[in-house]
Amino acid sequence: MSIHPVNTPRKRPVNLTLSEDVVASARRYSANLSATVEALLTEYAQRQQDAAAQRLQHARRCAGEWNAVHAAVGSFADEHSTL
Repeated sequence: MSIHPVNTPRKRPVNLTLSEDVVASARRYSANLSATVEALLTEYAQRQQDAAAQRLQHARRCAGEWNAVHAAVGSFADEHSTL
């Protein structure tokens, strides 16, 4: 039974299929490919999360601006309503 220190996240093995050339090239710059890939994936995931948050913020801002126009002017379809 292995005991992990409190601050160390659990690790799990995964299978990756990488080009031999990429692996050979990366090994010249990194003695620990697992740590390097983990750092790069962490950075990638954070960038994706930040981009999604920016898209959500943009969408909310657009909806707010549209709602402000609608409140001030009304709907473009109001004059054509049959109700």
